[in-house]
Amino acid sequence: KYEFNIQLPKYKDIEMNKKVYKTLEYNKILTMLSSYAACDETKKRCLSLEPITDLYEIRHLQTTTADALSRLYKDSGVSFVGIHNVHASLKRLDIGGALNTTELLRICSLLEVAKRVKAYGRSAMDNEKQDSLSGLFAGIEPVSALCDEIKRCILSEEEIADDASPELFKIRKSIRGMNDRIHAQLTKLMNNSTTRTYLQDAVVTMRDGRYCLPVKAEAKGNIPGMMHDQSSTGSTLFIEPMAVVNLNNELKELFIKEQDEIEKILAALSDKVAMNAAALEQDYEILSELDFIFAKANLAKSYNGVAPEFNTEGHINIRKGRHPLLDAKKVVPIDVRLGEEYKQLIITGPNTGGKTVSLKTVGLLTMMGQSGLHIPALDRSELALFREVYADIGDEQSIEQSLSTFSSYMTNVVSFLKSADQDSLVLFDELGAGTDPTEGAALAIAILSHLHEQGIRTMATTHYSELKIYALSTPGVENACCEFDVETLRPTYRLLIGVPGKSNAFAISSKLGLPDFIIDKAKEQISEQDESFE
Repeated sequence: KYEFNIQLPKYKDIEMNKKVYKTLEYNKILTMLSSYAACDETKKRCLSLEPITDLYEIRHLQTTTADALSRLYKDSGVSFVGIHNVHASLKRLDIGGALNTTELLRICSLLEVAKRVKAYGRSAMDNEKQDSLSGLFAGIEPVSALCDEIKRCILSEEEIADDASPELFKIRKSIRGMNDRIHAQLTKLMNNSTTRTYLQDAVVTMRDGRYCLPVKAEAKGNIPGMMHDQSSTGSTLFIEPMAVVNLNNELKELFIKEQDEIEKILAALSDKVAMNAAALEQDYEILSELDFIFAKANLAKSYNGVAPEFNTEGHINIRKGRHPLLDAKKVVPIDVRLGEEYKQLIITGPNTGGKTVSLKTVGLLTMMGQSGLHIPALDRSELALFREVYADIGDEQSIEQSLSTFSSYMTNVVSFLKSADQDSLVLFDELGAGTDPTEGAALAIAILSHLHEQGIRTMATTHYSELKIYALSTPGVENACCEFDVETLRPTYRLLIGVPGKSNAFAISSKLGLPDFIIDKAKEQISEQDESFE
């Protein structure tokens, strides 16, 4: 009896709020991941992948992804195309059923993948060097004899090989001989000059599995035999001449014998499959697991991802992190630290500066890391383990804000404040926007103060100057901004921590040609205190 010796990991679901998947575009990452999977079940598994909170499990998942990625770089990849779920077929065998050609070919396909992947597992790494995938590769049992036997007997879903059994070979030889005799007899009839005048065409056709001649309707009585069919117009009758009725009967018997023998062959192959059912079950489980792991590795390779280090102290240190959905050639990497010297990061600056991208990058990389996916960043990037990620990121940067938008925004904030704890990461985009600026700034500071008192890691973007002062004057809160080049009037998208952002409104307006006297008049409207602060 085949012994199971591989313990596949169990994945835990923490039921992280599903809304954040869409907000942070995590679902798009899963769609990308599924495109690298070969098996339908693996694709579904990729699309339903969720972050987990078991630190040991996360590290295990990251290790398997890293080891698969190492194998990809060392020895290219391996194709998992051809994996089929054989559970239903094996279950039918268990209750005494037999498999059809389609099912047997799928089992053969699974075993061919097993053979290919087993060979890859041996060649991709040195024999002396073991990694987290070595046990999986070792557990694959290709059952080559069974695979070879199925391929020898079954040529396609519709065709069994002549030499699948000696008896089938003998029957088919007789069928070919009988066909020749029938054709010879019908050809003799067609070559008769009298008979030929009664035929619509000088061809042999088959109706209901019996050889016939196409006879003109008006000559029906001139060729004795059995009528099997007629043309749509009724002008042609398909008649089996009496001269070949007995031969056709014998041919029919041979076809029945052939079908009986094919069923015996399929039953024998099914018995062989049943004898190897445990190995096939395990092959499917291991191959689909490896398909999933290598899909994660190929995704990581596509954006040059690395395995992040994890901690339970709430420390985030992303080094040169990039948003995986943005063009790698254009996206500017960011360095983000949070949770150690300060637990809140307030990102200020102009609306075009990439503040929202910075926010999304931190949230998305956190969720990816806790799902066992590598992140697009430098080695030794560190992520904290969060039980929940809350993100309010929407198109709230327009000047005109409706009451409904603000109400919706506040509904999110209220739900966050009710549920967030020290194991949560909270992300706000344009905190306090959508209402009177003075009230909005006051609300934003009150919300941030509450979260800060609770020790909750928070990142927020804003254009309110009051929040810059809050960050400067509150221990454990830090300012940041997205750099802006006043000369080129373009954001550089670099995140500068410790520096509050400037609106640069006067400098930008001057560069765009706004008259100096208007700018001077505008500057007069700015209080001495505000100017001094800037």
